Amino acid sequence: MHVHVLQHVPFEGLGCIEPWLQQRKAAVSFTRFFERDPLPQSAAIDIVIALGGPMSVNDEDQQAWLGAEKRFLADAVREGKAVLGICLGAQLIASSLGARVYPGPQKEIGWFPVMGQGASPGAFVFPESIEAFHWHGETFELPAGARLLASSQAFTHQAFQVGNRVIGLQFHLEATPSGVEAMIANCRHELVPQRYVQTEAQLRSVPECAYGKINAVMINILEFLTRRECITIPTARGL
Repeated sequence: MHVHVLQHVPFEGLGCIEPWLQQRKAAVSFTRFFERDPLPQSAAIDIVIALGGPMSVNDEDQQAWLGAEKRFLADAVREGKAVLGICLGAQLIASSLGARVYPGPQKEIGWFPVMGQGASPGAFVFPESIEAFHWHGETFELPAGARLLASSQAFTHQAFQVGNRVIGLQFHLEATPSGVEAMIANCRHELVPQRYVQTEAQLRSVPECAYGKINAVMINILEFLTRRECITIPTARGL
């Protein structure tokens, strides 16, 4: 299994996904955009994981690689690859498939519940409610043919699925205590008190079991996307 990771900043990494890949003995390659790495040929790649970052998908004037990354993701979806997007990565998938990404009415930073939107044939089923870790200020329209998987009080569109092998998550199920500390260290200027923005103390106050719960859902998503019986279902755009 060859997994290619699209990493936008050094302080947002794979989190709990890394040991899962190690257990699977996966071959893992990276495009680290902050180091100007090139995008690979996609033919030999089985899974694409697009991680988070503080930039916007609409910042192509400042981040020239964004256009190429969107085209790479659209091609990966079209070719039937398993694709997982986290936070910025989910927004990039949405944008690459023609959906609008735009600033939300408020930021959502901290531990807040996301609610699963029920079961539908072939869709991943989220828990009815789970306290997830968020750090985002933008949101997105659903791509054509996508199914809504989860919502929160602050943002209706929190997770979506396209076909059987593409999932976008606005929140961070991969989060670990060290990963959260890295985000605080690099982005604490965003912790301006608002309804859905917690303090540093609140971000750090969750028990270890909170990470265990969200990490377990992340592993379930990875197992879902890589199960052998997956068959790509065409969307309205033929993806």
